[in-house]
Amino acid sequence: MRIVSIILGVALSGLNAFAAAPATMMLEDMTWTEVQQAVKSNASSVIVPIGGTEQSGPHMALGKHNARVKALAGKIASRLGHTLVAPVIAYVPEGGITPTEGHMRFAGTLSVSREAFGGIVEGAARSLKQHGFKDIILIGDHGGYQAQLKTIADRLNREWSASSTRVHFIEAYYQAAQKPYTDALRGKGLSDVQIGTHAGSADTSLTMALAPQLVHPDRFDEAAQRGPAAGTVGDPRQSSVAIGEMGVELIVARTVQAIRAAEARR
Repeated sequence: MRIVSIILGVALSGLNAFAAAPATMMLEDMTWTEVQQAVKSNASSVIVPIGGTEQSGPHMALGKHNARVKALAGKIASRLGHTLVAPVIAYVPEGGITPTEGHMRFAGTLSVSREAFGGIVEGAARSLKQHGFKDIILIGDHGGYQAQLKTIADRLNREWSASSTRVHFIEAYYQAAQKPYTDALRGKGLSDVQIGTHAGSADTSLTMALAPQLVHPDRFDEAAQRGPAAGTVGDPRQSSVAIGEMGVELIVARTVQAIRAAEARR
């Protein structure tokens, strides 16, 4: 009887451990007890993915940046190990509201002040530090706030100099989607006009590889013909999942390398 009890106890212990193990690395899909256990076990790092809600021509949904950064953060965290992913920050500076500037000229774009955005990022970092994470990683899918993320990380690190927690702004994430990706596309025969700088073949292909439901190929012709008047700087008609996957691998590989180097310096 005693042997049976011991075996049963071991079995139940194993079941409890299994039940406590989170099935996801996404913070918003976990319970607080799962997060607590993950931090106590080995989840010392957390990625704060930052997107934006802006127009991307008539062929791509407003949530492009948010969907992409969430998907990429998950891939990066999987490759790193010991890493969870915080909810995406979707409200970012997108230009003046009244009078309208930049992407705010197009319906659906949402913009907040730099002060409001900075407060959200800083509040997220402070919260995650309080919960025991040692490496808080900032990655941003939009170009407009990259310098501000660096400023926030530098300020918090100065404030937390006596602490073991560090904030890492990983510039390599955004940079990988720029010249390395466009160079790869030129190698595939695409012109600079086709590649574009906003909602062209580079931008659109990346979204097709990560969130195809947000892309409307039947509107590629309209996007190319209307151009900047419809919010497109480039020509999306050469877009493909295969082209986008090149960008995905570049971004993930370079970001993982940069994060590992940053963690090693902590």
